[in-house]
Amino acid sequence: MKVLLGIGGSEDSFTALEQTVSRAVLADDDLTVAVLDNPESDRTKDEIGEKVETVLADADLDATVRDVSGDPGSRLLDIAESEGYDQIVLGGGQRSPMGKIRLGHIAEFVLLNSHVSVKLVR
Repeated sequence: MKVLLGIGGSEDSFTALEQTVSRAVLADDDLTVAVLDNPESDRTKDEIGEKVETVLADADLDATVRDVSGDPGSRLLDIAESEGYDQIVLGGGQRSPMGKIRLGHIAEFVLLNSHVSVKLVR
């Protein structure tokens, strides 16, 4: 499976990274990690990229890492659809006190607009 993982520096996105890398190793998925601009994150893209490289090296997985600039949701959809990805993976989804799932703006945009399957890791 050709998988595009979007990571913007949130703790949820790092959880998604670790789970997606583990699955890619087991299933022999073709993984691309897109490091996104995320104004909601306190981490820089360089810090995020270093974490991605560390996780990939620890898993001994050869995956493509891309620096993606511009509107993160739109760019993820453009890449996934134009390059034939089977799935987009994102971290996100916190429960509100009322039990509803609250999504970040990137995850919400991708879920509402994607023509490619989207996996949300919580």
